[in-house]
Amino acid sequence: MLHSKTRWIVRNPDAEKENQLIQELNISPLVASLLVNRGLETVESAQQFLFDKNADFHDPFLLMGMDTAVSRIKKAIKLEEHILIFGDYDADGVTSTSVMMKTLRELGANVDFYIPNRFTEGYGPNVPAFKHAAEIGVSLIITVDTGIAAVNEAKAASELGIDLIITDHHEPGPILPEAVAIIHPKLENSNYPFRELAGVGVAFKLAHALLGRVPEHLLELAAIGTIADLVSLKGENRLIAKKGIKKLQATSNVGLKSLLKLAGVETNTISEETIGFLIAPRLNAAGRLDSADPAVDLLLTEDVDEAEAIAEEIDQLNKNRQAIVSEIAEQAIREVEEKYPISENAVLVIGKEGWNAGVIGIVASKLVEKFYRPAIVLSYDLEKGIAKGSARSIIGFDLFKNLSACKEILPHFGGHPMAAGMTLSLSDVDDLRNRLNMAAKEQLTEGDFIPVTQLDGEIALSEIHLSSLEEMQMLSPYGMDNPKPKILIKDANINGMRRIGSEQNHLKMTLETDGYSLDGIGFGLGSAYEQISPSSKISIIGELSINEWNNIRKPQIFLQDLAIDRWQLFDVRGVKRLQSLVDIIPAQTKWIVFNQENIEKFQAYSKGNHVLISSIEEAIALELNNNHVILADLPSSKEMLISLFSKKNPARVYAHFYKEDSAYFSTVPTRDHFKWFYALVMKKGPIDLKRQGEDIAKFKGWSKEVIDYMSQVFFELDFVKINNGFISVNQVTQKRDLSESISYKKRQAQYALESELVYSSYQQLSEWFDEVIQGSVKFEEAMKEWT
Repeated sequence: MLHSKTRWIVRNPDAEKENQLIQELNISPLVASLLVNRGLETVESAQQFLFDKNADFHDPFLLMGMDTAVSRIKKAIKLEEHILIFGDYDADGVTSTSVMMKTLRELGANVDFYIPNRFTEGYGPNVPAFKHAAEIGVSLIITVDTGIAAVNEAKAASELGIDLIITDHHEPGPILPEAVAIIHPKLENSNYPFRELAGVGVAFKLAHALLGRVPEHLLELAAIGTIADLVSLKGENRLIAKKGIKKLQATSNVGLKSLLKLAGVETNTISEETIGFLIAPRLNAAGRLDSADPAVDLLLTEDVDEAEAIAEEIDQLNKNRQAIVSEIAEQAIREVEEKYPISENAVLVIGKEGWNAGVIGIVASKLVEKFYRPAIVLSYDLEKGIAKGSARSIIGFDLFKNLSACKEILPHFGGHPMAAGMTLSLSDVDDLRNRLNMAAKEQLTEGDFIPVTQLDGEIALSEIHLSSLEEMQMLSPYGMDNPKPKILIKDANINGMRRIGSEQNHLKMTLETDGYSLDGIGFGLGSAYEQISPSSKISIIGELSINEWNNIRKPQIFLQDLAIDRWQLFDVRGVKRLQSLVDIIPAQTKWIVFNQENIEKFQAYSKGNHVLISSIEEAIALELNNNHVILADLPSSKEMLISLFSKKNPARVYAHFYKEDSAYFSTVPTRDHFKWFYALVMKKGPIDLKRQGEDIAKFKGWSKEVIDYMSQVFFELDFVKINNGFISVNQVTQKRDLSESISYKKRQAQYALESELVYSSYQQLSEWFDEVIQGSVKFEEAMKEWT
């Protein structure tokens, strides 16, 4: 057996709706099932999603407050007022700021931007920043990706004589700030057709309204912020992302070109993954470690030299960020293991002085990934006596709801069910930990702590071909509410498997069923190689793709998890060094020894986890269900093995079958051999076995042991007498068969045992064990066949 790392939950789409899409849209069953799983169940919705039919951007003036905002901004431009764009320090905020800056510059505005410092100012608008704006003559502030909760700051702006326009997408509270206009797709009574815009999406709509046309040249920035902010990639966001990626593939933005060049990206390969894994982390890095201004400067500059310099600065910041995250994550993992073990903590709440507050959200994600527990990581400020934290959760534990139940000790917190941020007093950290753990114990079951992987369906290898995968690409770009498809392939044969990579830490595998095959590669799954028997039927989950190499295109799957739900046989019969066995078998493997004289040989390697089985009764009584066992040496009979495994269900069996003296490779005398030797004794006897036995053996090309063995068989049958080493024929003998000799039967049985257990093929051995373990033959029939 091989247990999966996560719980696999396979969606089963409505077959009737799936068939309707197949027939009406002439698409493959694979793509039809994926559409239904994403809630695109009608022909119209699926058609629009796949083919962008009738897809267009909504009228920006459908957003409440847009008329007022546009009128006030155009007035400010006409009067040459000083306008300030107030943004946020993440990728969504940076791109939102850049979109507004480019739009207003294009319209000839006198405009600057301001992004608060994460460490000295915190998130969102703040009064000192507004006072500074008033001092430098700003009369209009436009927030992007922030401001919906800035009730006090809005009041301060009004008192300072500054008009405020708020554009945001975060959840609005019960009290809204007083402003000239609030542009927000989720406002109560809003009639805007799409509510899930990112901050940059709202800024893009304002740009659309101000310019009087869809700002196609800003789509690449809008796509970056939308994908980076993990908003739903359906509706208008899908249009922004899809068109924006195309623009990005041919970008003329010198800052982005410098960043992409530094990251080693070829523009024609740009996808949502390029944004999510290469562009967004670099744009985020500036604001995580210091000021986010360089990220905005990079997107706004038109100077190639300046762009290259800023791109290098940001790239270095990202490397520094990665190093800091790695260091804090190591410390955080130790903190959990040493002080707050998961056996006692359903929710992990840890913190330390000096942990960078800009990256603790990433660290919290890493803790969830490793321990699969809701995690809060805090940065302690001992001088102020406060802790700033970021939280990430698991399915089943609503962070926002549970933090809300602790609001009296959380003066500042916000977020949603899966992620949150907070500030609290250091003296309340233990209380928060205790409260959340009590809540988790009430709300979560043991099964909730096993990671979940949602799968789009179970697919047969026969359904996977180039045309269906090319069709599947129409579902991209992937993201929230439109995840990259993950599928299950169940009980496939393994047609080849090997470890690859410089450190042998990746797994390459070819699956085969009914003549159909599929190549798979599992990055980081190299350690599974020793846990998979090549004859096993394996179930895998992963993401399908098209592999292109030397102008050859073929389907492949990126393996993400593996499972084998039945027992496995591992052939280690040829392993001579026992330490090599220890290196390849799991630590808790039970060593089964059948011969007392071999106990000493194996006990050092078994570390005490060995069992001596010397009788049928002991074999029957030994519990093996779900165990890993190694058959260390050769049993005295197959009856012993049948008794050991019949009606039991081990997880893995490692067949070693050590035997010091083998009967298999020594000469096994035939009846003709016995006839010749008996005739020799009759003619030449008595024969001195000690003196002449060696010569006889050499003459026939046998070993001396064969002469001694045949002599013993004859002696047991009363065919000969042996006195003082001399053998001679008994003159009066009763006719008897060789099989009546105990030595003959023992040797034949040993030869057969070695032949069938030690020197049989893997397939033969596997089939025999399968019959016993799976019960495909009755125990009595197996006994009759092998004894």
